[in-house]
Amino acid sequence: MKYDAESDFYVCNNNRKLLPTSITHRRSASGYKSEVTIYECESCENCVHKSKCTKAKGNRKMQVSKTFVEKREVSYRNITTEFGTKLRMNRSIQVEGAFGVLKSDYEFNRFLTRGKISVKTEFILLCIGYNINKLHSKIQNGRTQKHLHELKPTA
Repeated sequence: MKYDAESDFYVCNNNRKLLPTSITHRRSASGYKSEVTIYECESCENCVHKSKCTKAKGNRKMQVSKTFVEKREVSYRNITTEFGTKLRMNRSIQVEGAFGVLKSDYEFNRFLTRGKISVKTEFILLCIGYNINKLHSKIQNGRTQKHLHELKPTA
């Protein structure tokens, strides 16, 4: 939906305005306080888009946290910069691959123990096993003592 920031309303696909009706304050389980604006359509009677737009019997209602929208826009601007693109590219080739191997190849779905210390111990053992397998594979394929990038000469 299109938003008109000056007049503070949204416009739906049928060119009808969703006007703010109330503001509510919420607190999440972690204690974060948010302010949510509730918008309601002028009239959804005889609207051809109503079945796709809402399941409500009355008018379409929408809840928007303006601070969340602002923070999302800042975040989107940050990740679409050249530096942000490089960070996303590097993140995609780092840790997630190892977790994918643990979950799919090792069929590790859940921890067998309970409690922080036991789970930490189990995860450390799993990581050691992963690293031993990786080292074994490098030894078998003759890839030890080879670096991904050229090493810089020391002065």
